[in-house]
Amino acid sequence: MRRLLVVTASAALIPAALSAQGGFRGGTQIKDGEQCPPGMTEVRPRNCLAPEGTVPSIVDYRPKSTLKVPANMRMKAKFPVVDYHGHPGGPQIGSVEALQKFAGTLDSINVRLMVVAGNVSGDRLTQGIALVKQSPAMKDRVVFLTGINFTGVGSPGWADRAVAQLEADAKAGAVGIGEVGKGFGLSSRKADGSRLKLNDPELKPVWAAAARLKLAVFIHTADPQEFFRAVDYTNERWLEQSLFPERRYPQDRYPSFEQLMNERDSLFRENPRTTFVAAHLGWHANDLGRLGKMFDEMPNVLGEMGAVLYDVGRQPRAAHDFFIKYQDRILFGKDSFQPEEYPYYWRVLETRDDYFDYYRDYHAFWKLYGIDLPDAVLKKVYYQNALRIMPAVPQTGWPK
Repeated sequence: MRRLLVVTASAALIPAALSAQGGFRGGTQIKDGEQCPPGMTEVRPRNCLAPEGTVPSIVDYRPKSTLKVPANMRMKAKFPVVDYHGHPGGPQIGSVEALQKFAGTLDSINVRLMVVAGNVSGDRLTQGIALVKQSPAMKDRVVFLTGINFTGVGSPGWADRAVAQLEADAKAGAVGIGEVGKGFGLSSRKADGSRLKLNDPELKPVWAAAARLKLAVFIHTADPQEFFRAVDYTNERWLEQSLFPERRYPQDRYPSFEQLMNERDSLFRENPRTTFVAAHLGWHANDLGRLGKMFDEMPNVLGEMGAVLYDVGRQPRAAHDFFIKYQDRILFGKDSFQPEEYPYYWRVLETRDDYFDYYRDYHAFWKLYGIDLPDAVLKKVYYQNALRIMPAVPQTGWPK
């Protein structure tokens, strides 16, 4: 009597590469919780296989997406914008002629007001303000933040001198303080040689003066958390740190990320009458729960979104809800001035677009998505929140 051999469809489809033991010929089996050996990837549960041929490096692998979806480019912002985190240089603001050309560039992306966050004071500040006043096209479109010189903190009379300088700079036309750079906390030293902590009590007279003068303090603390850990292949900023090794903060030379965050939060809490703006959303755009908790606990703190678009755009539903909830606490900022990069911000903030490129591969190898903010929220992020914390800036002429 003949036996009938029944071959199921699934069995017939088993790749020839699979061995009788359930693994792949030339592959490696691993246990639950283990990772594949270097040069291999998991192609089936607990089965690792190496690709044939030459494997491209991370910088050479550039797959072209086959996804066909609507693309809604935004070359100009929907509403006029205050760029609270501006770093224009000589080619933009170094002369009256440069300022005239700069006006056209800003018009092309609908940035109405550029805040120069250069942390400069005294003569450099007054010279910049005076130059802008000479430009008919830009006299109301470029404003300056003053700076704080932390050299000599702890020495006799330092706080009095710093406060006097703030008062003089405010009188000259400064509309805020900052960008207080990341060296504050990381490398700045007191007069006695010790590290200047962000919450050092010697600084309290300065923060009190900022509150009295109605000057918000724009402060950049630390850098992304991944810059403070080992540069291995699990570090999502591996490429950036390999390209720019100076962005690494080894723990035998620098305070930890959490130590800096604790000092910063202590600074915010201990000076509740001072308005602080955390640059780069405090480096918490990858952890919106933590950023929301900071906003909830510290009503004197806002966040500026420059250079963290890669985190906002990869979590469109969570980011949309977050921006709605904290619409009064977020400022637009770009950081480095490259006009061709602004449209990526407009597209993320204004559209529902799917799966599009970020502008710098070394920042983010993933794609972005639009978070589709309503007009009322866009207006707050683009200009209303910034105007609110800069009362010295003319408040008229903006859309209602």
